[in-house]
Amino acid sequence: MGDQLDTDPVSAARLLLGGVISCRGVSALIVEVEAYGGPPDGPWPDASAHSYRGPSIRNNVMFGPAGHLYTYRSHGIHVCANVSCGPDGTAAAVLVRAAAIESGRDVAQIRRGPAVRPVALARGPGNLCSALGIVMDDNGVDVFDPASPVTVQLGHGEGPESAGPRVGVSQAADRPWRLWLTGRPEVSAYRRSPRAPIPGASD
Repeated sequence: MGDQLDTDPVSAARLLLGGVISCRGVSALIVEVEAYGGPPDGPWPDASAHSYRGPSIRNNVMFGPAGHLYTYRSHGIHVCANVSCGPDGTAAAVLVRAAAIESGRDVAQIRRGPAVRPVALARGPGNLCSALGIVMDDNGVDVFDPASPVTVQLGHGEGPESAGPRVGVSQAADRPWRLWLTGRPEVSAYRRSPRAPIPGASD
């Protein structure tokens, strides 16, 4: 299955959208994703990607084979989950931004807390990882290996799709590399970075 993601980041994002991500007793329909590229000398230069300045211990999964989980902490606090894509040695990944819990809702609710509405349990990348129990130590796992703690089943292009700029990035801020299932209430709100150029002034 990983070879299906051996493609450009936007095409990979479309394959993940509408798929199912499962981890530690919870499964969820992926309703929102963001595509990210790599360094300036690669096929998909992307100044907002963690891989833009080249490989490091932190981002090496982005440079590896497709279909592996890349985890990082947003603002040093919230774990976020990406799935690597593109050929081995070429950096690219897709951030899983939001999902709708399909099974294990009671488990997800306990992880998020009783005050969180069901529709918001996995809305936003940090909340998604919290609800599903994805942790930093899951970095590098093969999401198509049934024995992995985090697994993914790709989508089938079901449901209308929308596209727009990515959330909170200050570089390449107008690139329509955020995709979501139109009309799904679990999709996160768009927030433009205050450091980004005015709309229309960024690639």
